[in-house]
Amino acid sequence: MSKKIEVCLTPALIDLYDIEESIVVVIDILRATSSITYGIDNGAEAIIPVANVEDCLTYADKGFLLAAERNGEVVTGFDFGNSPFSYTKEKVGGKTIVLTTTNGTKALHLAQKRAFQVVIGSFLNLDSLCDYLKAQNKNVLLLCAGWKDQFNLEDTLFAGAVVEKLRKSFAHFDDSSVAAEDLYALAKSDLRKYLHKSSHSHRLAELNIEEDVVFCLQLNTCKSIPVLDGERLVRL
Repeated sequence: MSKKIEVCLTPALIDLYDIEESIVVVIDILRATSSITYGIDNGAEAIIPVANVEDCLTYADKGFLLAAERNGEVVTGFDFGNSPFSYTKEKVGGKTIVLTTTNGTKALHLAQKRAFQVVIGSFLNLDSLCDYLKAQNKNVLLLCAGWKDQFNLEDTLFAGAVVEKLRKSFAHFDDSSVAAEDLYALAKSDLRKYLHKSSHSHRLAELNIEEDVVFCLQLNTCKSIPVLDGERLVRL
């Protein structure tokens, strides 16, 4: 099979792609998919992504941890949001977390409807993810969660990092892949410096969570690949 890799720059465009036989990689670098990867790597039993805060509350009596983020902040009354520092072994080991975020969980649900398989990507598990995708006889769609259906830099940069690593293993690329890889080539020597230009970086700076941003840009600190199994994200 001649495999192809494509980059969907925003969830608003996902209906333009045929993904029934594709592995879709959901990307929300700041911070949902980074936190999900870190949590699964730290022994969380499962993470259940839900669309909204009300859905999250329906799990309140099941003994799960409830995590809700909107516009970068923890929703009042929830255990935590989507800061990776909330997903340590001490907090999440052996636990199930129900999570809703502004962008990442929406992208997950859109992918889930049609994709052959949905996995989670972040800089934290870049090599493990690429090794897995290389070994599968499937097309790949890199789905950037963006910001409220708009393009964003950090997710596109990660997509570019994946394209760069997979270029020799795939035969066909779309223009979005080319653009993402070129952007990554510009930024990779100092991702944090490059991302100071991004709108989301400025939003997060106003919330005083620079440590989160730096954490999410680390390369290959995790081996786990979270995969969607029914409604639950579990370790592949």
